Amino acid sequence: MLVYSLLLLSIFIQKYETQPYEVLQEFDQTDQIELRFYPAAMMVAIESPKARNGNFNALFRYISGNNEAQEKIAMTTPVYMSSTAQTQRMAFVLPQKYMHTAPLPKDEGMELKKTSPGYFMAIRFGGYSSAEKVAFYTQKLRSTLASEGYKTKGAPALLSYDAPYKFYNRRNEILVEVERPNGQD
Repeated sequence: MLVYSLLLLSIFIQKYETQPYEVLQEFDQTDQIELRFYPAAMMVAIESPKARNGNFNALFRYISGNNEAQEKIAMTTPVYMSSTAQTQRMAFVLPQKYMHTAPLPKDEGMELKKTSPGYFMAIRFGGYSSAEKVAFYTQKLRSTLASEGYKTKGAPALLSYDAPYKFYNRRNEILVEVERPNGQD
């Protein structure tokens, strides 16, 4: 009974505002590869050395009221993650109501950033993400980008839409910005 209750809780608790985007083109139904347009969004981000990664906790403290306004901010999806050889970066998308202004972070190293509108290619995959899955789906996305003639602007990011305790129907994506496609305004 307890397991059943926890399963139901994990299914129904996932009611977060999600960053909006418009699907402009689908390339592969099997791999769920899409060209998307994302409007501007406000994000809070932090970067740290890989050896000392407390990024999620710092961002969670920010939305829990550890900000200049001591304001609690609703959790949203997705969570953006990227890394280099030495660092890891994580960002939370803030709710739409913070589009023009958001409480300043108290923690050192955090930044508020309003993203520019842009075009992105995305590939969706399920389950828990791992380095192997991220590499596999990043390569599939790169293959589609090459075959369709898209040029990228920056490095890919991993997007996670689900809490760690959600076991079924998990949603992850690899997202990379691309140059504006011909014919798009």
